[in-house]
Amino acid sequence: MSLNTDPIDAGAPAPLLRLFGWGMLGVVAAFLIENVLVVWFQFEGARAILSGGGLVSAAIYVVCVAAAFGFVLFGPARSLRRDAAWISAFNAYLVRSLFWAVLLVGLVDAAISLLRAENSLALFFDEETVRALGLSHFIAPNIHGPLVAAGFIIGLFTRTLGFTWLALLIVGAELLIVLSRFVFSYEQALMSDLVRYWYAALFLFASAYTLLDEGHVRVDVLYAGFSTRRKGAVNAIGAILLGMTSCWVILDIGLAGKTSIINSPVASFEVSQSGSTGMYVKYQMAAFLAIFAVTMLIQFVSQLFEAVADRRDEPGRREVAPITH
Repeated sequence: MSLNTDPIDAGAPAPLLRLFGWGMLGVVAAFLIENVLVVWFQFEGARAILSGGGLVSAAIYVVCVAAAFGFVLFGPARSLRRDAAWISAFNAYLVRSLFWAVLLVGLVDAAISLLRAENSLALFFDEETVRALGLSHFIAPNIHGPLVAAGFIIGLFTRTLGFTWLALLIVGAELLIVLSRFVFSYEQALMSDLVRYWYAALFLFASAYTLLDEGHVRVDVLYAGFSTRRKGAVNAIGAILLGMTSCWVILDIGLAGKTSIINSPVASFEVSQSGSTGMYVKYQMAAFLAIFAVTMLIQFVSQLFEAVADRRDEPGRREVAPITH
């Protein structure tokens, strides 16, 4: 029998911290499930339990948190670095799947928008389908939905996060706008919509990956001179007091009921002011804010585990190449 000598598994158990971190992930999962039930299926939120309602939503919180606690208490004792690596790996899958989703949705919706703007849909579809392709309530679930699902399937078989390729596509889309506008005097609203759509995805989805690689701007006049253990303490405190709380503020305000700034446009499949001449993706760009908060919150849990492991001077520390700003 060969012994596992991977340094990432050599850290001492930290059950209380693991309960906090995994419990946080359980709460955010329950929060998102509750939001879907409240907005789309007219359930009462867990807060209604104080007045005798919201039992289903409250039960979801109990189940999700209990599952997270059970994973920690009844599973094998894993090191903080191992948990951090697992959480980061899941977050990477989530982000790369979302990148594939916005790539597919952007290309397909732009093509439909172009045909719609040029009144050419009738050349390829019957009258009923042409009418349906002008309605966001048809396009969102029947076209965007399967494309997003396809993105998550592709994410299972790829390992690249696709930031570079998406940035290249944005440059290509901008170049197309310049050429069509100034050379051919032709422009459609969908061109600017596509650039904004991909820009939003690039900056909001890549934030969690940038946090993993310590690429965010840090004012490190003092931090740069700290020891590894002191840096770990600073990162752990910052992950909780600044990172997680900021993410929860975004989620609580953005998903606070059916008329909130994220739920409202998503529930109505809101489109841009350009209407039928533009892309039907504005509702997704509102959802990007929630995706940003969720992926960052997941990554902050991973960072918390890594930071405490650094504070305890445990082996297996992940070395990150320095990034110049």
